[in-house]
Amino acid sequence: MNQLKIGAVLSYISIFLTNIIALLYTPYLLRMLGQSEYGLYSLVASVIAYLTVLDLGFGNAIVRYTAKYRVENRQEEQYEMFGMFLILYIGIGVFALLIGLGLYFNVDTLFSSSMDYDEIRKIQIMMLLMTLNLAITFPFSLFGSIITAYEDFIFQKLINIARIILNPLVMVVMLNMGYKAIGMVVVTTLFNIVTLLINYWYCCHKIKIKIYFRRFRWDFFKEISIYSFWIFLSAIVDRIYWSTGQFILGIYYGAAVVAIYAVAIQFQGIYMGFSSAITSVFLPKVTALIANNSDNKIISDLFIRVGRIQYIIMSFILTGFILFGHSFIKLWAGDNYGESYWITLCFLIPLTIPLTQNLGITILQARNQMKFRSLLYVLISMFSLSISIPLAKYYAGIGCALGVSVALIIGQIIIMNIYYKRKIGIDIPRFWREIAKMSLIPLLLGICSYIILSQITLDKPLYLGISIMIFSVLYIFLFWYWGLNAYERQLLLPLRNIYKK
Repeated sequence: MNQLKIGAVLSYISIFLTNIIALLYTPYLLRMLGQSEYGLYSLVASVIAYLTVLDLGFGNAIVRYTAKYRVENRQEEQYEMFGMFLILYIGIGVFALLIGLGLYFNVDTLFSSSMDYDEIRKIQIMMLLMTLNLAITFPFSLFGSIITAYEDFIFQKLINIARIILNPLVMVVMLNMGYKAIGMVVVTTLFNIVTLLINYWYCCHKIKIKIYFRRFRWDFFKEISIYSFWIFLSAIVDRIYWSTGQFILGIYYGAAVVAIYAVAIQFQGIYMGFSSAITSVFLPKVTALIANNSDNKIISDLFIRVGRIQYIIMSFILTGFILFGHSFIKLWAGDNYGESYWITLCFLIPLTIPLTQNLGITILQARNQMKFRSLLYVLISMFSLSISIPLAKYYAGIGCALGVSVALIIGQIIIMNIYYKRKIGIDIPRFWREIAKMSLIPLLLGICSYIILSQITLDKPLYLGISIMIFSVLYIFLFWYWGLNAYERQLLLPLRNIYKK
């Protein structure tokens, strides 16, 4: 329980640090790199992100089955499973390297119509470095999953916090020395390798795991493949949602438009991170609940309890961004990035509900019931892609964002809520009643704040900062007295006692 609570708190600390550092560091980065160079870096990162789906969902499988084996005290099978996954990941790493090399040799074919020779050369170098980084990451990612399964969240989160702080500091030095996007890729690769080696050391010397290469259990491999396949499809969908836009815009418009879209994707990633911070530590616990045959009432209570706390955070961020986001982006990134505000809104508004219900995904993983969600998301993402391409031709980044937004509303809100209620047994009507009551405060505060802010010009950081501070104080005050229930008011620390025995 201490690992769970402290791990969740450290998750929020890491998110807080990530966002604060991003606020300070990204404007400097944008100005040092320039819009074109930043667009090139974002484009390559989005292309390489597709190769991360080659994990095939095995990371979640390691966490689930390790937690299951620990509950059942099946240590020998656990160590055999680690050996099997290490072999699989080595093969995946080699395969990712081959695909990456294929992309490296075809960069000019993909982007020659919108990029010049110098831009294509930089893309090739970054793509090669990122591919090598990914090929190394796959085998060593086994150890990060093991640490999660053993619920050693404190160590894992502290390492992540150290990386969050050190990475931009080194980047600033590199940028001041004249290195640009390629230098950033080199630094990121080095930090990644060091983190992977630390995870390996921790597993071997602290958790004291063993890896057995005794036999390849084909029956077990078939079982985990079925489980992992649906998570793999979900990963593909995520890549279609959040990486395809840069690729499409890179083909039709070039690096500058990609940079504008990439800023919006950065805000989307931050927004999603605030939600996943809680649910990321719950898979082992939910798996244990399922293994102990806990009834739907217990699962629903946990779903709603976590969802309420997530909604408090998500509605605060969303309302604040609607009110202050446009002024903030223009001051933060520059006047050339004003369109990023509208693209970001296309993402954040429909994302709010599925992010509030993120624990539902964890429940599906624990119950090995990812099939429907994964198939649904594949179909919806294909629909999103089919309308995003023509919309992008006419409306650039806004067009891509609208295609994603429509898919999110249909698939992740409407259809999945019906599925959670009818097939999983979660009390969705009660969830929506709770959310409806909580929504009055951000809605009324947002309307009143908009009327007042329409009379003010937030063109200076001081004015913007004071306005955000006043809004934040009012939001916290109103929610404390009229939005929280008695249990939530008793929370002495973030996320304390979310999970009850």
